[in-house]
Amino acid sequence: MAEMSTLCTFLFSLLLFASQPLILPTAADGRWQLLQKSIGISSMHMQLLKNDRVVMYDRTDFGPSTLPLASGKCHNDPTNTAVQVDCTAHSVEYDVLSNKFRALTVQSNVWCSSGGVMPDGKLVQTGGFSDGELRVRVFSPCESCDWHETPNGLAAKRWYATNHVLPDGRQIVVGGREQFNYEFVPKNIAADTFKLHFLSETNERGVENNLYPFVFLNVDGNLFIFANNRAILLDYVNNKVVKTYPKIPGGEPRSYPSTGSAVLLPLKNLTAATIQAEVLVCGGAPKGSFVQALQGKFVKALDTCVRISITDPKPKWVLETMPLARVMGDMVLLPNGKVLVINGARSGTAGWDLGRDPVLNPVLYMPDNEIESRFKILNPTKIPRMYHSTAVLLRDGRVLVGGSNPHAYYNFTGVLYPTELSLEAFYPGYLDAKFNNLRPTIVAPKSMSGIRYSKKLKIKVVITGEVTLNLLSVTMVSPAFNTHSFSMNQRLLVLGNDKVMASGKSTYEIEVMTPGSGNLAPAGFYLLFVVHQDIPSQGIWVHLK
Repeated sequence: MAEMSTLCTFLFSLLLFASQPLILPTAADGRWQLLQKSIGISSMHMQLLKNDRVVMYDRTDFGPSTLPLASGKCHNDPTNTAVQVDCTAHSVEYDVLSNKFRALTVQSNVWCSSGGVMPDGKLVQTGGFSDGELRVRVFSPCESCDWHETPNGLAAKRWYATNHVLPDGRQIVVGGREQFNYEFVPKNIAADTFKLHFLSETNERGVENNLYPFVFLNVDGNLFIFANNRAILLDYVNNKVVKTYPKIPGGEPRSYPSTGSAVLLPLKNLTAATIQAEVLVCGGAPKGSFVQALQGKFVKALDTCVRISITDPKPKWVLETMPLARVMGDMVLLPNGKVLVINGARSGTAGWDLGRDPVLNPVLYMPDNEIESRFKILNPTKIPRMYHSTAVLLRDGRVLVGGSNPHAYYNFTGVLYPTELSLEAFYPGYLDAKFNNLRPTIVAPKSMSGIRYSKKLKIKVVITGEVTLNLLSVTMVSPAFNTHSFSMNQRLLVLGNDKVMASGKSTYEIEVMTPGSGNLAPAGFYLLFVVHQDIPSQGIWVHLK
């Protein structure tokens, strides 16, 4: 009987452990700070703007939020099953510098929408659910601006679609539920949709696994589009597939609701005759996970990444193993070219109450290391960030983290993982005070300086410690629209270091060449950093025209 009791105790302890968030006891780096216990809404979508403010929103059809709108402002929707007249906010603007927020007004359902920032700095947001499916909304970065909506701004209903900013200043809107096509915003003469058979070919009946496709602008001006477990290179001007990439090793799905994440790795050697572009896709859920989760069986998430040089004549995927399995994770390009993998769960899939076992430890991916030494586990948060969580890079090098709404409504009690209204900041290890003497401070040019293509740019910095000249570099990062584990328009360019000159005590002038075309960097606002020995400066806003 004693042996049976011991066995039962052991089995119970295993079950108890399996239900707990995964926290690894490591001497890792990085730290966390709680910024706001509640911003009133759950941040399902997040975009940093040129005035250091972040626009966030959730959805309008799952009950009142905890943040009231100004008197007289309400959302009216007779088809809303939760509440037909809602006078609470479902969007906020968060001021990074003051750590304050204000309510914004959306008049249609923005749930599972997409977006991006136009060259003039305005956020254009497209689609959503129900009365929001055909909407185009614009938010201008100013002190008191609010959403402006165009009821029929889209040619097709867009729900779970992906946007990408193009070299000509427009945005392409790709896919969405039951939409095997793409279109452009703002509208011009070609206002119709364009068929994309690749999306119907990658659609799994009853599961899909090809929503929120991963879209990246290649250096040749074509679009790399990944859905499910395959990818193509699309000439969107002529509506022609110019390259079909091999299926990823193992063939497991990586797109929503299997929900891995992806980044275009930093673009380097920008003045070379041939520029290499690589895509990294990490995590997700094995095939069948969604159906099994609906039946109460939560399959372990994928613990692999796949990486490919999309510019190679004969590209091949390379498989890597992560230290932690992860589904619904987010991938954030850091100013020093490393990739932060954050948020998510280690079993289940995307969908209401379909994820289990939060992964609280972020992981750092170092793309230039040897393949067996690219990952590092970082310090954990205490807050599970599951379905509908978000993360974006801020100008000071922190990563803003919010959201997690695993339920159809604002459930704060009586559920396994409550809806999260809080905001946190993750401080990567490079922000540790011990690196202050190595950290550059940009003193010129000033914020918001306009820069042109293929021009020499001089940047003056102060570094108080000993400087290693060949370890000084300049990077540019485009702020991304983050939702559902994908950061649309995320891009990092390494401008390098053409010449460095000492120009006074602890002062150095760095000369670099700006990107050569909109294929490398579409016009718009970027964060510019100077990086010394992997320690980035605080960024400055630059406007590439």
